[in-house]
Amino acid sequence: MPEASAQRLLGLVLAGGASSRMRRDKASLAYGGRTQLDRAAELLARHAAAVFVSVRADQVNDPVRARHALIVDSVDGGGPMVGIRSALAAHPQAAWLVIACDLPFLSDRVLAALLAERGRALAADPGLMATAYRSTHDGLPEPLCAVWEPRAAAALAEYHAGGGHCPRKFLMRHAARLIDPVERQALDNVNTPEEYADASRTLDAPAAGHPMQIKIQYYALMREQAGRSTETVDSAAATPADLYGELRARHGFTLSHEQLKVAVNGDFADWSRRLRDGDAVVFIPPVAGG
Repeated sequence: MPEASAQRLLGLVLAGGASSRMRRDKASLAYGGRTQLDRAAELLARHAAAVFVSVRADQVNDPVRARHALIVDSVDGGGPMVGIRSALAAHPQAAWLVIACDLPFLSDRVLAALLAERGRALAADPGLMATAYRSTHDGLPEPLCAVWEPRAAAALAEYHAGGGHCPRKFLMRHAARLIDPVERQALDNVNTPEEYADASRTLDAPAAGHPMQIKIQYYALMREQAGRSTETVDSAAATPADLYGELRARHGFTLSHEQLKVAVNGDFADWSRRLRDGDAVVFIPPVAGG
């Protein structure tokens, strides 16, 4: 087996829950015109080699989930533990960047910091099973925004067989690197209609009011495809990722998120950065010739 730090990193969105407190499917909740599940999968795709959605067997034909690559629960039981174990079983040589689908404030910056710390932690402790954030509320591990290493599979199976079902308690007992949050709200999940309403007011604020004016500059291939070097658009996009989705549909851009960098008001930015009226945005394509 190769060294863990060199292993393929895959992404997993946990979307197999019953959403009982929400009283509707959390994966289908929408922010800025995109489902919560789609937003989570797009975020992971910028950090992992491939992205999968964890589902129960009775969810495989659900249209919200079916457009993604799926990993169907393959062990008995329920909850996040089953999703994580099923992913580790499906691709046993890979490490998994696992997130819950109901983290609407999760950002590229948060995932990048997690992966950077994971690399440092593995160099110091090759026996590491996971890297996770500490909760801002109680300081305990947050297992649903974490990197799970292949070696965790056997220990999780033993823990599960002994009656354990809580990934958080597992991380409290086993070799895990815990790091402090870099964004206070990033790991706040949305479980109830009231929490969804609060999150929507924050994330959809531009759409709820007047569209913002955003100044955009294009270079290279994007300039050719747009037929212009600059434009000012009226948009309700909450983030550069949302804005690029609108522009890609309008101009037929062929470059993906992974091939671009984004700058806002002259500074490189996360794709999840909040946009404001009057912002100047540049989408930066790869430089020809390296």
